[in-house]
Amino acid sequence: MDVLKRNNVTVSGTGSQAMVFVHGFGCDQHMWRLVAPAFEDRYRVVLLDLVGAGKSDLTAYDPARYSTLQAHADDVLEVLRALDLHEATVVGHSVSAMIGVLAAIREPARIARLVLVAPSPRYLNDVGYTGGFEQADIEELLETMDNNYLGWSAAITPVIMAHPDRPELTAELNNSFCNTDPTIARHFARVTFLSDNRADLPKLRTPTLILQCAQDALAPLAVGDYLHQHLANSQLNVLDTSGHCPHLSAPQTTIAAINLFMEPARIALV
Repeated sequence: MDVLKRNNVTVSGTGSQAMVFVHGFGCDQHMWRLVAPAFEDRYRVVLLDLVGAGKSDLTAYDPARYSTLQAHADDVLEVLRALDLHEATVVGHSVSAMIGVLAAIREPARIARLVLVAPSPRYLNDVGYTGGFEQADIEELLETMDNNYLGWSAAITPVIMAHPDRPELTAELNNSFCNTDPTIARHFARVTFLSDNRADLPKLRTPTLILQCAQDALAPLAVGDYLHQHLANSQLNVLDTSGHCPHLSAPQTTIAAINLFMEPARIALV
């Protein structure tokens, strides 16, 4: 199988180093359009669609294989191999933040830096851990998805975006959710919201930027603090914005934070 076609990979920009952008649940690579172009003058910019999303090969989505996030991490690594990329920067949003973490743990030589945008290693609350959701919350969410996916999408996207003053952003996110195959979306939602990657965090040695939103219903501030405490080589930057999608609602702030993190690497290359 041609993995570049499978994941609908697009490449632009210049430079010896690559930046790979991986989207979150219910989205596709188009969601990076306000951020990724800012790096094309310095980096080889790689965009992809997770299998099951966007213009990826939907026939490649095997629920048994994609029952864990590691399968998506392996796909990202296959893309990096196909493009012969080493020491890349992987920028992952939401669930793809953990996908990036898993990929970097498995093949650290291919991923030199990670940028985690609105990440969470576990959405469920636990003893000594605040993830943001109780078990009953997740069960209700998944049941609603099963019974009325379009209704669920219309109800949850305003919560995810959290910018009532900018309804066009919520509409875009809702359209993206609605354009996702409902069967795949429901399966991926279970994998996402029931995942627990806390035990993987101590295995990561890759320099990591955690981009946390000041108000985020899906990944509260406690999650960013937890990640920063458990990732040995991490920086935490709390963005002064609300919602779970700062690359859409606050792209310039997001770009500035990534640039600040990447600057030492740029200087080293000169």
